[in-house]
Amino acid sequence: MNKKHKQHHDEHMDETWLIPYADLLTLLLALFIILFASSEMDSKKYDSIMRSLNSAFTGGTSFFEQPQVMPIIGEPASKKKDEDAKSEQSDQKSVEQQNLIQKETAELQELKQKIDQYIQDNKLSTQLETKLTNDMLMITIRDNALYASGSAIVKPDAQKLAVTISDMLTQYPQYQIEVAGHTDNVPIRNAEFETNWDLSAKRALNFMKILLQNDKITADRFRAIGYGEYRPIESNDTADGRSKNRRVEVSILRTIKEPTTIGVTGGQ
Repeated sequence: MNKKHKQHHDEHMDETWLIPYADLLTLLLALFIILFASSEMDSKKYDSIMRSLNSAFTGGTSFFEQPQVMPIIGEPASKKKDEDAKSEQSDQKSVEQQNLIQKETAELQELKQKIDQYIQDNKLSTQLETKLTNDMLMITIRDNALYASGSAIVKPDAQKLAVTISDMLTQYPQYQIEVAGHTDNVPIRNAEFETNWDLSAKRALNFMKILLQNDKITADRFRAIGYGEYRPIESNDTADGRSKNRRVEVSILRTIKEPTTIGVTGGQ
């Protein structure tokens, strides 16, 4: 009888070890899932999960038990709206500026054509030329068309030219005008002028005074400057180069500067 009871007891072995074994397998599975997922998640999320696991094992609150706040992807709507508004304003300003540049270019081209026609009608192509750039419309006048050698007194015939230019300028009152005198590098030798600086400055000033005789022109639009020999356009090593360097430039200055070359240059 005792033998039979012993055999029945052996058939029902203690299986309580299965519970911790199953828990271990579950934890291992979770660990492998986390390791796999960590290859596709950022470091902050990975650190958060690892801290959660550590907290869970030590009796704290796990990451999965905490309320989660979904991150906002992209920029806030208000910020994006402000940026869109600024971009639109910038685009509008750029379009307005381009329109002003085009209008100004058309005006200066019109003035250039008038001066070129005057040069052609009066056969002055060897003495005057015009050039439109990103900064200005420049009228270049050779000094022999304006002054006797070593003198700053404007010739009577050249005074007619100054009057004609001033009459044209009255139609474009928004532009500033610069009158600049230039010489070659040959030192001046007379009692009136000590240096080429003095000669170039006096020539520019005298020509500007004739322009300002027109009562339809305001003096605050003008300035006169003498550059002496220090801004040559040709080499001073030849007689022809020195002749081209002796000049007066009347520049009608743009109010808006072009960002790039417009390709509207040339002259007579």
